[in-house]
Amino acid sequence: MNNSTELSSSKEIVMAPEEFDGGTAVACVILGLSFLVGVPGNLLVIWTILRHVKQRSHTVVLILHLAAADLLILITLPLWIYSLAHHWVFGEASCKAMVFMINACMYSSVFLITLMSVERFVAVRHPFASAGWKRKKALNKVLLALWTAAFVFSIPVIPTQVVGMDAGEEHCLYRFYTSVTQELVCVLLETLLGYVLPFTILVVCYGCLCSRITQMSFKSKRKSTVLIASVVVVFAICWTPHHIGNVLSLIILATEKSLPDSAKSLESVRSTMVFIAGAMVFISSTVNPILYMFAARSFRSSLRDTGIQKLFLHISSTSPGEGNKELYFVSKRQSNQTDSSQCVSESKDQMDIK
Repeated sequence: MNNSTELSSSKEIVMAPEEFDGGTAVACVILGLSFLVGVPGNLLVIWTILRHVKQRSHTVVLILHLAAADLLILITLPLWIYSLAHHWVFGEASCKAMVFMINACMYSSVFLITLMSVERFVAVRHPFASAGWKRKKALNKVLLALWTAAFVFSIPVIPTQVVGMDAGEEHCLYRFYTSVTQELVCVLLETLLGYVLPFTILVVCYGCLCSRITQMSFKSKRKSTVLIASVVVVFAICWTPHHIGNVLSLIILATEKSLPDSAKSLESVRSTMVFIAGAMVFISSTVNPILYMFAARSFRSSLRDTGIQKLFLHISSTSPGEGNKELYFVSKRQSNQTDSSQCVSESKDQMDIK
């Protein structure tokens, strides 16, 4: 996604290797570790769910799609590492296609995490609606719309992403906008749809759930809700620096003519955070399997049945019915209360007769 804007120009430099050699080295190390940890981790999540979890809850299906989106992002890292360390040798068409796929998968990851949080909110606060949602089996339609929206929102990458020359070498690190207005619209659209709106929904959902998590009678529901909450926290930590850079880019665009000195200072600040902010976006695709492993440690029982396998089986065995179970116990408790109240009233009537 968009990372920076060069002053007095509509050409955007995502990273500038010749200016930040130290930052480039740090970025390459972070990206390399992300690839080594994230690819096997997400493959394990996908294989475990597809191989061992036959009856998948909505939460597990969303985790499966999130792992697939993260994997598609991470498998491009060797090309990025080579490009940062040397130069781009795969042509402009490949550059556009790869950046488009990364943007689409990043959008889908954000949307999936948001949908997971909404699903948790509905399952905890409105179990009757959750049961109806599960009976209607609308998840496939929602996922289709989610992935379609992710690809549609990534279309601006195709005309703007270019291979530029830098010190006689080509790099797939540039966006070229035909006007400041086009750049403003693209950056603002990405920030609003890729961060502000999803993060607002996340804050509202978990703000409403905070008081309920510790009061949940079902331990499985509490565990799955806390797990999804940890995914949300990682999302916020990893994506906030990137979108702070976007906000700085918007401020620079608005002030570069009226306050050129301030714009230059902001550009310097934004440039220093480009590498780490960009690398942290990839880290967000790496950390989720680690969170699942950490949550699954209490389920570890044998080498044959891994902890993560039992975690997903446990979530799937409780999630589809957890709302129904809770409804059952609620209705049962209500019926018991009704019966007891009837008994009390009958005894009172008998006492009155006497």
